[in-house]
Amino acid sequence: MNKKVLMKGNEAFSEAAIRGGCRYYFGYPITPQNEIPEYMSHQLPKVGGHFIQAESELAAVYMAYGAGAAGGRVFITSSSPGIALMQEGFSFLCSAEVPTVCLTVSRCGPGIGGIQPGQADYLQATRGGGNGDYKIPVFAPENLQEGVDLVYEAMELSDELRNPIFIFADGLLGQMMEPVLLPESREVICPSNIRTQKPWALTGYGADDSQRNRVLSLRMYPEELEQHVEKLFKKYDKAEKELVRYEAIGVEDADVVIAAFGSVARIAKEAIEILAAQNIKAGLIRPISLWPYPYEAFDMITDKTKVVISAEMSMGQMMQDVKLGVRDRFPVRLINRTGGMIPTSIEIAERTKKILEETGGQ
Repeated sequence: MNKKVLMKGNEAFSEAAIRGGCRYYFGYPITPQNEIPEYMSHQLPKVGGHFIQAESELAAVYMAYGAGAAGGRVFITSSSPGIALMQEGFSFLCSAEVPTVCLTVSRCGPGIGGIQPGQADYLQATRGGGNGDYKIPVFAPENLQEGVDLVYEAMELSDELRNPIFIFADGLLGQMMEPVLLPESREVICPSNIRTQKPWALTGYGADDSQRNRVLSLRMYPEELEQHVEKLFKKYDKAEKELVRYEAIGVEDADVVIAAFGSVARIAKEAIEILAAQNIKAGLIRPISLWPYPYEAFDMITDKTKVVISAEMSMGQMMQDVKLGVRDRFPVRLINRTGGMIPTSIEIAERTKKILEETGGQ
């Protein structure tokens, strides 16, 4: 029987990727995810895997493209400015339908910003900065165990979808320590079996001309490209129906409902307890999938609720999705900190009370 082990977030996520079948990691050091390339450089060779420190984040994402196109199970990681450099590559990966799992351990911006935790990469992750029509499923854990489980699952899910998968973990999760239960190691696809298990993968010049596979993004004929994009969106439509995940607490009879993800959701849960002690019923909607976003969760909110609050470590990037979920049924307000500042549970509780008073809920 497996026992829980105390691990740092970045190392726990790395181990989950390895146990999920990752045998190729390409990365470049950037705070606050530096422990990941360090851990992978030591541990991947022990299981027959390959670690390469690329010369830049741009190089790392295209190394992932090559290894993934050949049928390898790939894991890449970075943080905010590094993910920005990878955006063109994510468009290529989606177009070529190359599986890759990317973990972003986000920090605060804009620009170089700082190395403290942040959630201002929400739109970067959920809307993407690469060119063209493409989508990437994004999952956001609130604790290390959930992060381990999501990374482990994503290694398989990425192969099933033939699409990149994002795991959005802010710097707080990457640097904290918690006990985690690590999953069993998956059986790794042997190179000789790649043609069987991944019949789309590159075959190389050794293959018979009639069976030689190509993995490409360029399509010179408009009709062909249009058909390809439409095919991709059939896949995205299916993912949008099947991958929605969220946690809802006390929403049906709440005076106020707080929407929060990741680390802020953990803090908001404690704020809800503080408010309950003051006879204020607060509910929580915690999106686990940031894309597809759980808009249907907001349909559980009843007329008893006076206001919906988006709590974030940004200037309100998730508010766009919260408002879409609310559909003008309730006023939406923002509780936020930015620049690397982390809101406390007391601060969220006090600001929630003030918002309730301003909206006539008290």
